[in-house]
Amino acid sequence: MQHWTDPRGEPSGRHGPTCPDACHPADVRGAVRNAVARRCMATGARCDEDGLADALLVASELTTNAILHGGGVTEVDVDVVEHGVRVSVSDRSDRLPEVRGPLDARGRRRLGGRGWPIVCRLARDVRVTGLPTGGKRITAEVDVF
Repeated sequence: MQHWTDPRGEPSGRHGPTCPDACHPADVRGAVRNAVARRCMATGARCDEDGLADALLVASELTTNAILHGGGVTEVDVDVVEHGVRVSVSDRSDRLPEVRGPLDARGRRRLGGRGWPIVCRLARDVRVTGLPTGGKRITAEVDVF
């Protein structure tokens, strides 16, 4: 289930696709773009293009990590907050994100492993919460306005 909301009441409701079968990074990026565009149109707020690029990358990384390491996306929320966008992605795994070095145990360059540090660097606030039914929810807030 996906929710796309704006808690300030400026146009609220669903932003973006519903992802009936599986949620892909492009779906979540589209929801972020739509939510930001709606806020800008409703309030005349100016969007920081670099901040929006950061928010899109964070949304993509959270979704990709849930697909690759979390057993799939179970829920996505995109909320416009005072200074930016809050993206929350839930998955089926209780395993916490981890930072892996660029080399494996044999000294060979490892593919991947850069997404979580990117999320932590670009987001103003990152939270990992265990879900009562199992799995986790990762929420990241990125300044856009």
